[in-house]
Amino acid sequence: MVFAPDTLVYPDTDGQPMADNTEQFRWIVYLKEGLEWLFAGDPDVFVAGDLLWYPVEGNPQLCQAPDTMVAFGRPKGKRGSYRQWLEANVAPQVVFEVLSPGNTVPEMTRKFQFYQRFGVEEYYIYDPEGGGLDGFVREGGWLSGVEAMAGWVSPRLGVRFGLDERGGLRLWRPDGTPFESYGEIAARAEQERERAEQAEQRAEHEQQRAEAAERQAQSESSRAEQAEQRAQQAEAQAQRLAERLRALGIDPQS
Repeated sequence: MVFAPDTLVYPDTDGQPMADNTEQFRWIVYLKEGLEWLFAGDPDVFVAGDLLWYPVEGNPQLCQAPDTMVAFGRPKGKRGSYRQWLEANVAPQVVFEVLSPGNTVPEMTRKFQFYQRFGVEEYYIYDPEGGGLDGFVREGGWLSGVEAMAGWVSPRLGVRFGLDERGGLRLWRPDGTPFESYGEIAARAEQERERAEQAEQRAEHEQQRAEAAERQAQSESSRAEQAEQRAQQAEAQAQRLAERLRALGIDPQS
């Protein structure tokens, strides 16, 4: 039986878990959220994690769910799956896979062949267990391996790749800002909050000191005015006394 394209079902899930363990999940989130942050200001860059990609209409069995993928020229928004024929036939240009102990060589070979066949421009594989990082970039019709990933800059993303001393994946934005995990972002936000509170407290103390200084200045000014008034009163009194003495025939200067 042949099904018409509009009667075919393209499932939103392949029944497989997003990650096999917490470490794999952590790195998938690191990549996906870091790329979301990188392109947050560009409405025509779509970033997704563990989203089924169907490259050919009429063939629901032909699909793959990259751990993270980036499609340039496609609007942000919700999707149950990425059906390429509904996306102006734009294939995701960049995909990432984060390995788990359960991944097999035949499985990863099939993924590589899929990405090569359907137009992926850049394909990156990170192995948290072994600290390995591999990259492939399209040259003509083939994905060719990147010789050295340390310091490699993605042609499409503009991000720089590296590994720390423990084999942890590190990415830097084009401006040199590092990608951050949720924990790092939360810690930085807490530090910023504490600094803001301290700055506010310092400002309040400075305001209080300024107000105290102003009150002191006002008090001193008031005392000065009172002293001037007393001096004026004393002078007026002396003048009246002098006038009375002159009226009695007495020279106040003698």
